[in-house]
Amino acid sequence: MTYSVAVSGASGYAGGEILRILAAHPDIEIRTVTAHSNAGQPLIQHQPHLRSLAHLTLQDTTPEILAGHDIVFLALPHGQSGQYTDALGGTPLVIDAGADHRLESVADWDAFYGGDFHEPWVYGVPELPVAGATQRERLAGASRIAAPGCNASTVSLSLAPGVAAGVIDPSDIVTVLAVGPSGAGKSLKPNLLASEILGSANPYAVGGTHRHIPEIRQALAAARAGARTDGAESAPDEGIRISFTPVLVPMARGILATSTAPIAPGVSDAEIRAAWQDAYGDETFVQLLPAGQFPRTADVLGANTALIGLAIDRAANRVVVVTAVDNLVKGTAGAAVQSMNIALGLPEGTALTVNGVAP
Repeated sequence: MTYSVAVSGASGYAGGEILRILAAHPDIEIRTVTAHSNAGQPLIQHQPHLRSLAHLTLQDTTPEILAGHDIVFLALPHGQSGQYTDALGGTPLVIDAGADHRLESVADWDAFYGGDFHEPWVYGVPELPVAGATQRERLAGASRIAAPGCNASTVSLSLAPGVAAGVIDPSDIVTVLAVGPSGAGKSLKPNLLASEILGSANPYAVGGTHRHIPEIRQALAAARAGARTDGAESAPDEGIRISFTPVLVPMARGILATSTAPIAPGVSDAEIRAAWQDAYGDETFVQLLPAGQFPRTADVLGANTALIGLAIDRAANRVVVVTAVDNLVKGTAGAAVQSMNIALGLPEGTALTVNGVAP
C-alpha cells in the first residue's frame, strides 16, 4: 500500500528534513507541500537540495488543502498546529513536529508556552523507557503522534534508563547542551546570524526558562512510573528537578548533551551500566558506546542515531551521560518518520539510516 502525505511548513528546516527522509520511503507518496508566506513558490526554491521533489509547488496551509491525505505532518511554529489538528479529524494519521500536543499538564503549557492548550498525543520517541516497557508499544496503531523537542528527547533518552532502574537520583539533574542553530528554525533572528554565532558559544534560556524542561520531566516521570512502588498520588514529575542550560555553537546541526545525576545509594558500577545496556542493547537507533568511549556530533550527522557515552564519577558520586544526535533527524524528523512506521505497522527503520556523513 502507498500512503499519500501532506507536509506543512515544508519550506522550513524541520519540514525540509521530513521531506528528505520521506523522499526515500518506498511506501510514501509526497503529494502536497504547504507553507504560509512562501505559498505559490516552487519547493525547490526553498529546499534546493531536494532535487527529486522539484515538481512540487508550495500551497497555502489550510485545513482544506491538508485534508484528504492518509498522513499529515505539521512542521509549524509552536502554537500554530492546534488550529489545524482540530480540523483534521478525518485524517487517519497526523504527526505534529511542534509542541502543541506534547505536554500533558495545562499548568506547564501555560507557564512555558501560553495560548490555547491542546490534548496530548502519543509521544514520538519509540525507545524511551516507559512504565516497564517502551514508548514503542504506545505508538503501535496510533493515529495522533507528537514528535519530540530535539533537546528534550536527547536528555530524556540520556537519563531515562537510570531513572527507570532506580540507579540515579532524579532530584538533582544537571544538563548542558551544545546545540546547532537549525533547531531554532529558519526565521530570520539577529542572534542566529552567522556574524553572531561564528567563533562564539552563546548560552540561552538560562535559569530554568527553556520550553523543553517540562517535556523532559514528563518523559522521566513516565520512565520512573515502572519503578515506583509507593503508590503515591502526588504529581507524576514531583521530585524530578533539572538544571538545563543550552549553548548555541557554530555548527549547523547537532546536539551534544552532557547530563549528570547523583548515583543512588548502594548501587554498583555494574548495575549502573547494566541499566543503560538493558534499555538500549537491542535498539538500532539508540546505541550505548563501549566503556571509555564518547560520541561526537560529527558521528551522527544525517543519521537517525543517538550515540551515548557513559561515565561513572565516584569522586563526585555522579553518573555522566554524553549523548550526540542530529537535531533535525533523530531529534525531530527522523523520530517522526520512525514513529510513523511503527504506527502503520511498517518496518521501523524504513527510510532511516544509522550511518552518518563524514567528514
